[in-house]
Amino acid sequence: MKKIIFFVLSVLLITTGNLNAQTLTLENCIQKALHTHPDIKKFILQVRHSKKEIEAAKADYRPQITVNAEYDPTRTYVMSANGIFRTQNSDGWQMGATLKQKIWNFEMTSSLIKAREMQEKTADLSLRDAKALLVYKVKLQYELALLQQKAIFIRQNDLNAKQALYRQAKALVEQGMKTQADETRFMSSVYVARDNLSIADSNLRKAETILSLYIGAPVSKEAKFKNNSIKPGKYLNNEGKMLHESPVLQNLKINIKKSEFLYKAAKASRYGSVDAVVSYAYQDTLNTYNSVIAGIMFSIPLYSGGRISAVEQQALIDSQSAENTYRAKVLAIKEEFESLIINLKSYEHTIKARSLQLKAAEQTEAIVNGRYKEGLTTYVEVLDARALMLDARLGLLQANYDRNSTIHRLEYLQGMIR
Repeated sequence: MKKIIFFVLSVLLITTGNLNAQTLTLENCIQKALHTHPDIKKFILQVRHSKKEIEAAKADYRPQITVNAEYDPTRTYVMSANGIFRTQNSDGWQMGATLKQKIWNFEMTSSLIKAREMQEKTADLSLRDAKALLVYKVKLQYELALLQQKAIFIRQNDLNAKQALYRQAKALVEQGMKTQADETRFMSSVYVARDNLSIADSNLRKAETILSLYIGAPVSKEAKFKNNSIKPGKYLNNEGKMLHESPVLQNLKINIKKSEFLYKAAKASRYGSVDAVVSYAYQDTLNTYNSVIAGIMFSIPLYSGGRISAVEQQALIDSQSAENTYRAKVLAIKEEFESLIINLKSYEHTIKARSLQLKAAEQTEAIVNGRYKEGLTTYVEVLDARALMLDARLGLLQANYDRNSTIHRLEYLQGMIR
């Protein structure tokens, strides 16, 4: 029985360890972020809110029914008889219902409904842009975590190599083949390598912490990040497609139409409206009687203290402002797009150059280390060769990260969610 329990516990421990060390994919992080992040939930609620505003605007097309009732425990009634007025105090009550149906208000209601429909579209596009922005942020933190994880591996190898050189120099000093300066300098390089390794580990923890906040779940310290093969598609280089697909620009373009409809509704408000009115009232005071009204009512605002004119001018200004905002955003996105394309081409050349530099640095380091063992070179040249190789490795790593980050930014500008 004890053996069985021990076996089960061992399996559980192994399984738990495998789960902690499992690979954390970018796709999984994106899906978690989109399902849990409060910003996305907020924009989803805004979409629902915009749908209800459409329903509220369409309500003006439907009949409006009101019921009213009044009871007066005491009331003074004035009556005239033979030119003489006399009063009488009594109670009284009345109740009634009114039905009002809008017939025509010079397209004010239809313009407001169209404006609310445009607002619903802008809410949908804002949700899409929020998702694309969140995906972009998740990608950046994932790429950064992957960069730091690779940097830790490189720093650890650098530390191991310098520790080996330090032990080698120490042994050669004991044999009288090297000076104390060799041992001291290599020992110093070991301390520097340890410090750099600690910094890389701290940067990884920071990236993991921020990533965990985005996805709404803790990231295990043993989690492994998958290296994603990213190739910039031709669609990313197409400025026209980028401008057409950008949810930000689509949002601003629809906002122009929304402003135009609101301006049209504001202009129509000065002409009033035509309504059909039916009302019924029952009154029980000194006399009891029914009152029925059925007819057409036309109302037009003659004077509103300047409010109608101010609202109309405000809507016109908003419409013009929306157009200028759209044009300014187009210029800003074009500027960013051109800059990103130039950077992307530059990073491609940098990656090629860093790859060749790394290959040459590795060969140089191997030669210098061999010469050092034979006493044909000094520790200074060994450390210089090691520094060049380390710089080439980290530089290649950084160039790949910058290239991938640029591609992710281009994807965000087109509203890509993947």
